[in-house]
Amino acid sequence: MAKAGGPDGPTSHDVVDAVRRALATRRIGHLGTLDPCAAGLLVLVVGRATRLAPCAGGWRKSYEGVIRLGVTTTSDDATGQVVATCDAWRSLDRVRMEEALARFRGAYEQRPPAYSAVKIAGERSYRRARRGETVTLAPRRVHVAELELVGFEPPDVAFRATVGGGTYLRSLARDVGAALGCGAHLAALTRTAVGPFHLADAVPADRVTVRDLRDASELVAELPRRELSAAERDAVVHGRPLRAGDGRRETGNVALFAEGKLVAVAQVAGDLLKARVVVAEE
Repeated sequence: MAKAGGPDGPTSHDVVDAVRRALATRRIGHLGTLDPCAAGLLVLVVGRATRLAPCAGGWRKSYEGVIRLGVTTTSDDATGQVVATCDAWRSLDRVRMEEALARFRGAYEQRPPAYSAVKIAGERSYRRARRGETVTLAPRRVHVAELELVGFEPPDVAFRATVGGGTYLRSLARDVGAALGCGAHLAALTRTAVGPFHLADAVPADRVTVRDLRDASELVAELPRRELSAAERDAVVHGRPLRAGDGRRETGNVALFAEGKLVAVAQVAGDLLKARVVVAEE
């Protein structure tokens, strides 16, 4: 885990590059970049653990941020150009703000920002937006597990949120502003948690060492677990399927361990377990 620095600090790509140099390896991925205006926790995966990144795709992420009322921007955050202003926020009180946030708890249809990595005909939407094209992305179902008002000093509104994968906090800020009739954008954002990992435990990118690496098994902690014999481990690392065994018909994915170490993530296929991701060496 590492920290990214927001608009005036290192980007997510800068952090990845710094850790590559620190660990002398090119094989580093992440569990979701931070937007340019955001700071906070960036969870990196190193070496063969990069293969496990999809296992964490559904993890919730937690944030602390500031919504600025009365100003709408092209990017839905502070990096974009102002497209509209409105003073209607001056008549708002804390009660109306609480009511507006409550409308976005749970599942709702959210339109991603034009300046996002969503692809249109194979091209990132932000590239089209930068060329001056009008970009309107289709809404997608997102889930806001928690959304709490923690500070009300208009036009700035401080909040905490925990959201499911694919949720844009920039879009959430925009939509809250629209619901209030005054417009808004995301003025500041810090990611505080990704699944079981927390910002308080993160290490600055320029200080990462091999000793800071966590066990790859933490990425599959929520999966059913099966211990393998030596013969079964050998079969898995050489691509041979296993019997699901012991009369139970498991479903989904199973984390396979041998002598307490993660070997692979397998998928149930009928009565067989077929390794989908192997992380152990032969």
